[in-house]
Amino acid sequence: MQATGELIRLLNYVDDISATLRRIHASIPTLTSEERKRLADYMRKADPNYLAILDNLEGGK
Repeated sequence: MQATGELIRLLNYVDDISATLRRIHASIPTLTSEERKRLADYMRKADPNYLAILDNLEGGK
């Protein structure tokens, strides 16, 4: 199946998100417990968040 230009663009966005998450993951050991909690809360409240988009893609919404 051939990918459309839009699909390729979206896949590149996922690559960008993955790179960002790798940077966040690598920085976690340098954070205090309060900073970790604050970052987790911030990520959880992001709208839309990664899990909401996955749910939408899989037909949940």
